[in-house]
Amino acid sequence: MLSEPDGRSTPGGLVRRVMSAVEGQIAGREMAPGARLPSIRRLAGKLGVSPSTVVEAYDRLVAEGAILARPGSGFYVAPRLRPLQIADIGPRLDRAIDPLWIMRQSLDGDADLAKPGCGWLPDDWMPVEALRRAIRATARGPAHSLTGYGSPLGFLPLREQISRRLDDRGITAPPGRILLTGSGSEAIDLVCRFLIDPGEAVIVDDPCYFNFQGVLKAHRARAIGVPRLPAGPDLDAFAAAAAAHRPRLYLTNTALHNPTGASLSAPVAHRLLKLCEAHGIVVVEDDIFADFEAEPVARLAAFDGLERVVHLSSFSKTLSASLRVGYVVARPDWIEGMADLRLATAFGSPQPTAEIVHALLTDGSYRRHVDGLRARLSAAMEATVRRLAPLGLTPWIEPTGGMFLWARLPEGLDSADVSRRALAEGVVLAPGDVFSVSRTAGRYLRFNTAQCGEPRVFEVLERAMALAAA
Repeated sequence: MLSEPDGRSTPGGLVRRVMSAVEGQIAGREMAPGARLPSIRRLAGKLGVSPSTVVEAYDRLVAEGAILARPGSGFYVAPRLRPLQIADIGPRLDRAIDPLWIMRQSLDGDADLAKPGCGWLPDDWMPVEALRRAIRATARGPAHSLTGYGSPLGFLPLREQISRRLDDRGITAPPGRILLTGSGSEAIDLVCRFLIDPGEAVIVDDPCYFNFQGVLKAHRARAIGVPRLPAGPDLDAFAAAAAAHRPRLYLTNTALHNPTGASLSAPVAHRLLKLCEAHGIVVVEDDIFADFEAEPVARLAAFDGLERVVHLSSFSKTLSASLRVGYVVARPDWIEGMADLRLATAFGSPQPTAEIVHALLTDGSYRRHVDGLRARLSAAMEATVRRLAPLGLTPWIEPTGGMFLWARLPEGLDSADVSRRALAEGVVLAPGDVFSVSRTAGRYLRFNTAQCGEPRVFEVLERAMALAAA
């Protein structure tokens, strides 16, 4: 009989021991790939445990891929996985530095990697205890909240909260003009699927958020870069691009622009909207960093009244990257069309995550959390600027808020080369050209100041720069 070392037979411990017994036989080649495992009753009798213990052990082994379940036939040893190659371990230094390079390195890497090039806050900056409370409260709610599809536009109380929050930024949007999505990235994808056809041109800032390029490539659209200036896009270049390419959309961050940290000025916003109206361009305003602002700037959606502007955002940056909740705000006929498109591809909106976010917005947790984040980010920005100065890196601007700092390397250094050398020492940087359609940002790095708290970041950066200069 299987038992715990102290003589007690606990259900969890027995399940683990049954699993170990089966795994040992597989590892010792006593059971070859494809071999049929003993029946549940037979193994239970052999090991002196209950059949339910064997059922749970087999179910867990199926979930781990060690065995296969064949209904009506039994359980079988799974085919062997290919041997692990050394090349599969650690950072992929050989991968091309393209617009998804940073995402691959940051998400594939192990926990020991320092990630000043990633686009999210550290885990310990997030309101974990408040999230746990909200999750527990949601789990105690009606069963339909946990099992149903949700309404086509998404959880109404959350849309009402978002409507009030938008009103504070000068954007008038009743709940019926708000569509919840699974994330900000899904919101961008949905808008692109709804509004553009393959081959159409879309203007983006140069530099811009690298995944704008990835989404447009996925939709077979042509990304047209317009130089980004501190107050907004270069309007002369924008007008020339609009005349030459007849773009369908302009995709941008209005506030705390990624990667530069700049925000759009009101005079540039007015001239930009006139250009877009003259050329029939729809503006997609990604406002994902809004809650990091110390002093809010005017939104294009507020100036335009949501006639030609689609406004979107999410809570991934400020609350949780795992609880994916985003939203699209647009004119009524477009919201209706996007809701139909989303039903055809996703069939409903995830209500549990929407309820969790709603709980945090209404109990004051989110407001207190964001207030603390702004102060913490301000200190991190100041510290990062101070640590980069002795290395010869110069900020493009010093942002008024947010997490991103766009900094120029000394003459003669290439940010891709520096990034590869830093990655070899376990530090993920964000080289400038992944953000640039024209690939003219080779001397720039984007720093996530919230992820720059470790001294190791700057020590590795200094060595990588020295090696790149040699």
